[in-house]
Amino acid sequence: MVNNPVIWFEIFVQDMPRAKSFYESVFQVKLEPLGNNPDIEMWAFPMAMDRVGVGGTLVKMDGAASGQNSTRVYFSCKNCAVEAALAIQYGGQVYREKMSLGEYGFMALVVDTEGNMIGLHSLE
Repeated sequence: MVNNPVIWFEIFVQDMPRAKSFYESVFQVKLEPLGNNPDIEMWAFPMAMDRVGVGGTLVKMDGAASGQNSTRVYFSCKNCAVEAALAIQYGGQVYREKMSLGEYGFMALVVDTEGNMIGLHSLE
């Protein structure tokens, strides 16, 4: 592989207003509508095509359930304990508190308002 293997992510949700509010509140960002397909509602996280990392969306689509999937997305944070606390404040749950990854920093796992488990990663 020439490039990093992950280029995009999608988090499937059942209640878009609730999920959008959760992610905007926890990460202090504004999601923007993406696409114009009436059968698929997508809200994109802020992204810059000239920077390292991947872009992605929340997705609401018939036949695509949220939660209990085998893919986990990790969000970069300054201090993942802060976002873990915000997850609780905005209706989510902490599955695993901030823990050390040794030389690779720290991680925490939270469950969003739709039942999806996401990872939080920070260097401090």
